[in-house]
Amino acid sequence: MQSYQIQDLKDFMKKLLLTETFDAFLLSEASVTTYAAFHLDGSIHPDYFSTDEAETLTTEQCGYVLWKRVRPLFFELMKGKNTPLSFQIVFRLAQYNVESLLRQSGLSYRPEDVDGLFLTLRYDGTQLSCISGSSLRIFTLDHSLDHAWDAMLEKFFHKKEIVVSTR
Repeated sequence: MQSYQIQDLKDFMKKLLLTETFDAFLLSEASVTTYAAFHLDGSIHPDYFSTDEAETLTTEQCGYVLWKRVRPLFFELMKGKNTPLSFQIVFRLAQYNVESLLRQSGLSYRPEDVDGLFLTLRYDGTQLSCISGSSLRIFTLDHSLDHAWDAMLEKFFHKKEIVVSTR
């Protein structure tokens, strides 16, 4: 687990809300407090879709909605002349990216051992931090997956020109 401090808040928010930078991430949950508190659950409700659509979405996205589908709604909740009082977004890495990370890092974990790799964004009204995290379905004292996930996030930030400092 690593904590990153965002150095350029305005640029980061533009990338988060107005570009495709985070669109490949799945939304686990989000909340924002503006004139009221809003909470979004990223779980897909299969009954809303046709059987084929629901099966595809549930399989490909592990039951979670892609950020790109929710981003416009989140933008609408946050836009205005006043800055949000706070927000939190919990992203999870899509399963195919988890499998790719395991393969590229040469880790011995099976994809089904990994419950999720997470990136939590927390804004407290003045600063924004990003915290990495992992959840396994097995017990281990090995932190190699955490280190590989942190290394992947650091490459992601660098590639997307997101300036961060570590705590």
